[in-house]
Amino acid sequence: KKTRERERRDQRLSTTKQQTIRGRDLERYFPMSPLPIFHRLPHATFSSFLLSLSQVGSSKTSVAFLNAFKSIPTSDDIIARIGLWWQLIRAVVLVPVFKFLVALCLVMSVMFFVEVMYMGIVVLYVKLFKRKPEKIYKWEPMEDDVECGSASYPMVLVQIPMYNEKEVCEQSIAAACKVSWPSNRIIIQVLDDSTDPASKELVKRECDRWSKEGVNITFEIRDNRNGYKAGALREGMKHSYVKQCDYVAIFDADFQPDPDFLHRTVPFLIHNPKLALVQGRWEFVNAGQCMMTRLQEMSLSYHFTIEQQVGSSTFAFFGFNGTAGVWRISALNESGGWNDQTTVEDMDLAVRATLRGWKFLYIDDLKVKSELPCSFKALRNQQHRWTCGPANLFRKMAVQILRSENVSLWKKLYMLYSFFFMRKVVAHTLTFCFYCVILPATVLFPEVTVPKWAAFYLPSLITLLIAIGRLRSIHLLAFWVLFENAMSLLRAKALVMGLLETGRVQEWVVTEKLGDTLKTKLIPQVPNVKFRESRVYLLELLVGVYLLFCGIYDIVYGKNTLYVYLLFQSVAFFVVGFGFVGKYVPASSYLA
Repeated sequence: KKTRERERRDQRLSTTKQQTIRGRDLERYFPMSPLPIFHRLPHATFSSFLLSLSQVGSSKTSVAFLNAFKSIPTSDDIIARIGLWWQLIRAVVLVPVFKFLVALCLVMSVMFFVEVMYMGIVVLYVKLFKRKPEKIYKWEPMEDDVECGSASYPMVLVQIPMYNEKEVCEQSIAAACKVSWPSNRIIIQVLDDSTDPASKELVKRECDRWSKEGVNITFEIRDNRNGYKAGALREGMKHSYVKQCDYVAIFDADFQPDPDFLHRTVPFLIHNPKLALVQGRWEFVNAGQCMMTRLQEMSLSYHFTIEQQVGSSTFAFFGFNGTAGVWRISALNESGGWNDQTTVEDMDLAVRATLRGWKFLYIDDLKVKSELPCSFKALRNQQHRWTCGPANLFRKMAVQILRSENVSLWKKLYMLYSFFFMRKVVAHTLTFCFYCVILPATVLFPEVTVPKWAAFYLPSLITLLIAIGRLRSIHLLAFWVLFENAMSLLRAKALVMGLLETGRVQEWVVTEKLGDTLKTKLIPQVPNVKFRESRVYLLELLVGVYLLFCGIYDIVYGKNTLYVYLLFQSVAFFVVGFGFVGKYVPASSYLA
């Protein structure tokens, strides 16, 4: 037996030596990369550790300790489990949620398309059948009475609220003073809340100059800025000389009415006692200054040509634009006057007057010159106020509109559904959530599909209908779409603030103006003009990165051409995020 065991041991040793020699020969002639060795090192170390533990003993503690280590998952197991959980969450949660959101956006798209089509049909009817305001409301030209002379003219108050407006104050005061109306039947009231002494002195000097020329003009100041513009207008109505006035015309500091403005508006108020407001249209003197002003002109032209005209032509409702309009003072007082607890005091007053049973008239061919913001910072502040304010007003006034007894069911429906819900809520929500978030996400989730009619045909038709407002800029439609989508993030954020009444909901920032003296020589003669603001907008940049990722993903893995839109839209967000929009003019350039 001992001999046999010795022979077996010698045979095993010889076999081991031969294998070792063969391994050395292979390594000598075929050297291995160290990378697989390092890959096997943790596993070999862990295996030897478990082997040593197994040799320690067979006690219950050792076995339990060994089983605990054997139950630790490897990296491959962890990756496999993460992948399994991701597939489960994707199939059970994410895909159904995205399908629901897509369905919701499709419903909103159809609703918005129907709304735009309805407004287009109304405007087409007005144009074809020439439904001018003079045919709907009674209107007779103002003429001097032989016996009474100018006493037959009603007293008109013209209010011009200002705040550090030294760039535009001279031209706006001059335009108001040149309005054709008997000098003893008009009062020009300049309401100056300026905190800049130079601006205040310039406005006062301009008022004194026109007063010496025989114009009935007053210069009014306050000790505070409570209520901002609404507070200034309200304080201006408290002066004793206002009691003799029948109507009040309001012009912002950058507006320049034509001399016949009152002759075209006041007769409507005289001959139609239920008419509270006559609203004119804005015309922009600096629309061609840069690409940003051209795109703004397209949006605002649609607002006046389509939205305002539809509300007026159907006797439904439209909002006062805060300037370039004439109010019946009795209607203004009956509706509660100016409310300084909102940033859209003009729209708030229009809603309250409508609930009192008053009517409004919009005249599309009554154009008043004004100025568009040419700096991106000023535009952002303006768009925030124009989005947040109406949303907050909708939150506050919806119940009052429903309970009003002086308003017909049709007008209630138009105010709540068409004016507020569709234009102030759905439009902003749909633009950002669908076209900038959900539609790009369908690239990452092939299970979620968007019909072509919703992704392309419907938006194209809506865009073409919107282009009716300014046909001369139709070649800029692609840029307008990209810019509006990029601005939709700001509007969506302002919409949430207004509806939830949080953040900057009551913030009022005066839109910066440059005036004609700078507009005509902005690029060649002002050395400090820049094409980029120093501030970077992080949210816009993050959305740009998201769209860029989706576009690249669609190029690599996708089966459609959505990446074309995604890449262009991501560039638009980057341009907006880095502030390469409009023109940035430092204060030293236009306040000097």
